[in-house]
Amino acid sequence: MAAFLVNNYLNYWQDLPGVAPIFGGAANGSMPIAWSWAQLGVYVLLLVLAVTYVARSETTLREDSKRISDFNAYLIRAMFWAVLFVGLADMVISFLRVEGFLEGVVGKDLAADLGRSQWRGAVVHMPLIAFSFVLAAFTRTLGFYWLALFVVVAELLIVIGRFIFSYEQAFMADLVRFWYAALFLFASAYTLLEEGHVRVDVFYTNFAPRTKGWVNAIGSIVFGVSLCWVILIVGMGGKSNIINSPMLSYEVTQAGFGLYVKYLMAGFLGVFAVSMMIQFVSYFFDAVADLRGEPGGHDHSSHAVQ
Repeated sequence: MAAFLVNNYLNYWQDLPGVAPIFGGAANGSMPIAWSWAQLGVYVLLLVLAVTYVARSETTLREDSKRISDFNAYLIRAMFWAVLFVGLADMVISFLRVEGFLEGVVGKDLAADLGRSQWRGAVVHMPLIAFSFVLAAFTRTLGFYWLALFVVVAELLIVIGRFIFSYEQAFMADLVRFWYAALFLFASAYTLLEEGHVRVDVFYTNFAPRTKGWVNAIGSIVFGVSLCWVILIVGMGGKSNIINSPMLSYEVTQAGFGLYVKYLMAGFLGVFAVSMMIQFVSYFFDAVADLRGEPGGHDHSSHAVQ
């Protein structure tokens, strides 16, 4: 997955040819095929690193499962901070634009630049996202409790503005959708970690722990990881695909003074697939640990519905 994401960036943001020419496919760009072999080397390198880690590691599967979950928690924390900061910053810019204050605050040239999605995305959004990854390393809260509160506050402000002050702008509804989408897509992996997804079954609860391990291990790969790969391949398999295309063009909504974050909402699908795949791998490790009888297992049936 990591190699796929790295090569996706190299292909469509840096115009490298991709690995397809090695196998007789069409090249993404006009650069020499040597770059294709270098990109294939990314897959080989990460595979070798994984095999080397497994060969030398003395940790248990449950310990590895926890490490993977902890990394995923960090990734989700960073994403929540990112949508919070980007949403607030874009809301302020959009408010100043729609009310005609932006040029007076930042000057004519900068105001014109902030009106272009490519400039605002690269200069405003991306540094805030990078800062979010740094901040997430020093915080230990996943943040979606706060994000849920902010969604409610943002919706409340719309209601107050509309019915008391007769004031409503496109960026206000955009902010609610932006945070609401992040809340549900980013929280899915944590919900899986906490066994919060509803499991509907008539057999699972009465299975022995080893049988439950088989069910969870096979289900994680056949249904979980495979679904995540479908999302990534369909969404990022080409320059015009549903995730890559909006992000490459910094796509925005048609509302003249709305938030410039539509391209990031397309990226939410990628974050969902990546975070869920990582968590399914962690879940798979835990299930195999159950099969091997490693200590520290827990009952997966507490959220089952009979």
